[in-house]
Amino acid sequence: MAGQVAARLAELGIELPAAPAPAANYVPYVVSGNTVYIAGQLPFVDGALQHAGRVGERYSVAEAKAAARLCALNILSQLQAACGGDLDRVVRCCKVGGFVACVDGFGQQPEVVNGASDLMVEVLGDAGRHARFAVGTNALPRNVPVEVDAIFEIA
Repeated sequence: MAGQVAARLAELGIELPAAPAPAANYVPYVVSGNTVYIAGQLPFVDGALQHAGRVGERYSVAEAKAAARLCALNILSQLQAACGGDLDRVVRCCKVGGFVACVDGFGQQPEVVNGASDLMVEVLGDAGRHARFAVGTNALPRNVPVEVDAIFEIA
C-alpha cells in the first residue's frame, strides 16, 4: 500500500524538514544499486543550527538525544529525496553511525545516539532496526554535539 511511511509520519505528528544542503564539497547521499548512503547529518532545522557545544559540558544526555533525533529527521529527509519522494521504497535501515562530541570520561554515547535509532524504529517499524556504532570525540563540525549518518536498502 503506497504511503505507509507517510501515514506513519503523520500519525506520529512528524513533518520532515527540507533536506539540508551539503556544507562542503560532498553530496548529501549516494545511491549505488539498492543501497543509499546518507552523509553525516547535523542538528539543523530549516538551515539553522539548533545545538552547539559538547555533551557533559553544555548538554545533558537527554538534550543530546534530542539533537540526535534532529539529525535522524534530516537523514529521513535525505532518504526521501534519494527515493524520489517515496519512503515506501525503503526495505530497511542497515546501519546508523553516531558521533558524540563530549567531555573526557563521558561514556553514554549509546544513550545519545538512541535519539536517532529510536526514530528509525518509530517511523519504519522492524525495517528501522539496524546495526550501529556510537563513539565519542572531542569535537565535531560546526561545534555540534552530535552527527549521525546511515545506510539504507531500497527497492
